[in-house]
Amino acid sequence: MKAVVYHAVGDIRLEDVPEPRIQAPTDAIVRITASAICGTDLHFVRGTVSGMQPGTILGHEGVGIVEELGEDVRNLQIGDRVVIPSTIACGNCAYCRAGYFAQCDVANPNGKEAGTAFYGGPAATGAFHGLQAEKARIPFANIGLVKLPSEISDDQAILLSDIFPTGYFGAEMAEIGTGDTVAVYGCGPVGQFAIASARLLGAGRVFAIDQYPDRLRAAQRQGAEIIDFTREEPVETLKRLTGGIGVDRVIDAVGVDAEHSCCNGADAAPASDSQWQPGNAPAQALEWAVQSLAKAGTLSIIGVYPAEAMRFPIGMAMNKNITINMGNCHHRKYIPRLIEMIQARRIDPAKILTQVKPMADAIAAFEAFDRRDNGWIKVQLQPQASTSAASGGSRQGEEKLDEAIAETFPASDPTAPQNPR
Repeated sequence: MKAVVYHAVGDIRLEDVPEPRIQAPTDAIVRITASAICGTDLHFVRGTVSGMQPGTILGHEGVGIVEELGEDVRNLQIGDRVVIPSTIACGNCAYCRAGYFAQCDVANPNGKEAGTAFYGGPAATGAFHGLQAEKARIPFANIGLVKLPSEISDDQAILLSDIFPTGYFGAEMAEIGTGDTVAVYGCGPVGQFAIASARLLGAGRVFAIDQYPDRLRAAQRQGAEIIDFTREEPVETLKRLTGGIGVDRVIDAVGVDAEHSCCNGADAAPASDSQWQPGNAPAQALEWAVQSLAKAGTLSIIGVYPAEAMRFPIGMAMNKNITINMGNCHHRKYIPRLIEMIQARRIDPAKILTQVKPMADAIAAFEAFDRRDNGWIKVQLQPQASTSAASGGSRQGEEKLDEAIAETFPASDPTAPQNPR
């Protein structure tokens, strides 16, 4: 079968790999009908998150059809159409039973202290093969697969695998209540869903901070008040627009790449430099986040940071009585709730999709997404044509770019793209 395989930093390839097999009674084999490229995948390709093992299949977002089941998977049938939560959990340990699926004690083979296990990640996450492939092995399938209603398309379902739950998780951790003023740093796909989720939770105002025009337009179409940090100092602007108070809640949907060069390639100013100049902004979203929060506000961090990241403005946060919540999303906890929201037509997540590409174009799609080509906000990969009548029949051709840019959502995505090759 074909799959996108990691070989080294800057070196990924579409190649033939062996088909997966059942290895445990709780496994399933799923034929993938839709996968996607995530900003987290770019962390691995760029090397900003280390520890990737050569030969690992990339990708942690997937929708598909159950083809094989282990004998202990008793809530599914062969032929069921399912979405795959991107984090892996056993469903039995104390953490899973409490809803902390991302902190499962069992799924990660590196031990209880190893942390989140997910598909297509580095050795520390368990080195599970990913979902940018024609088929995938799903461990703990009774928990790791969620059956999809027939009315939900693949285009909608692929966003349920990771980025919609992550955005909602970020908004929930921000403790957003009715009428709150919220700032979202980073308007990649996860940031866009954080904006949408903030509104679902009753936010009165939402500010969106980024530098890419297409992403800012997408946020604006959702009703967010946009700030381009290459044109104005974001903290000063937020303070001015909130009467000098700041915002009640902040969601960091940027992550580690905020520390890299930004703004037309200029090196970022030191985090301690309070002088902002267009084209030389401090690329440190966490510092901006703390500065822009009102006293007793809440900071929610869903952007991806490596374990060795050490910088944080702790003194400023402490002196403002800021509450900080952070972590990896417990996807399995949120997916059923979000399915109900889609069925109730409170939101259509498919509006985020700007490109749908066949697996044969995966490497070129990675390159375009990494360059931040205009309009490349969220990319779906199709390993094969879906056999489901509900799997995207509303989409004609491989793109609905102009329409999607008008209403999209963006990820804990980097602000400083580099070509992965």
